[in-house]
Amino acid sequence: MELESPKFLRAKPSRKKRIKWMPYLFIAPSVLLIVSFLFYPMLNVFYYSLQNYNPSKPFYNGFAGFDNFVNIFTADPLFWESLQISLKWVILEVVLQLLFGLLIALILNRAFRFRSLIRTAAIIPWAISGVLTATMWSMLYSEHSGLLNDILTRLHLIQSPIAWLGDTEWVFFSIVTAELWRGIPFFTITMLAALQTIPQELYESCTVDGGGRWKGFLHITLPFLKNSIILSTLLRAVWEFNNVDMIFAMTAGGPANHTMTMTMYVANQAIVAQNFGYGSALTVVAFLILMLFAVGYLKISGFGKEDK
Repeated sequence: MELESPKFLRAKPSRKKRIKWMPYLFIAPSVLLIVSFLFYPMLNVFYYSLQNYNPSKPFYNGFAGFDNFVNIFTADPLFWESLQISLKWVILEVVLQLLFGLLIALILNRAFRFRSLIRTAAIIPWAISGVLTATMWSMLYSEHSGLLNDILTRLHLIQSPIAWLGDTEWVFFSIVTAELWRGIPFFTITMLAALQTIPQELYESCTVDGGGRWKGFLHITLPFLKNSIILSTLLRAVWEFNNVDMIFAMTAGGPANHTMTMTMYVANQAIVAQNFGYGSALTVVAFLILMLFAVGYLKISGFGKEDK
């Protein structure tokens, strides 16, 4: 027994060293997947942005340097047009989704009959895929058999059916409405979760001090929702800037490029035209725009900082 004790003591440190590596072994598969499916494609995009790469024109393939970027900013008017449409799309979607989402969250935060059922119904659009939503709204907007034209005609609000997705006057606001219907539940869920963290005693104290609902909203609700609003609007802005499924399925950027957002332009260049080098350069530009926007937005808004 006396001889076994020293061996046991000597084996103990080596066992501790093996245990230290176990956490790394457990996270290794996740790290490999992230590197394989996230960082490698990102590096590939940066690589091809410096190349002329089009499988249909192999003789022109090769290193291009910064020529793709020079063409984007100096010789491509559609880039500036698509960027302008993207900015208008993001601003309208984020602002309207936030306003309607916050309003619905405030209503659902109150106690009333069938609240759980209505809460479930309010988030259903968020659970529907973008392509399915686009198909549904395309049928609704149909010039010949769409429900919208039928209702407006019966109410004598229009004299003849409107091609909502084919008329340059109406197409942009038509897809904005469709995406608005799908995006409102995101803010509803986020704002409702934040509202439920606000102590009710604060509202009671506000009422005792003579403050009404409006003052309670301005001085209690909004300050508590500040960080949630900043983060959710940032995430939604990035999401809407990169949104391509709804627009691609409903209009594919048309008619006459009136719904050609920047991501749709990238999709047309890289997927349709197979101009992967130029499409990659556009993607890099979009990435830099989003990165600068995110950093500047968080800095200006003071996210995570307590008001003094």
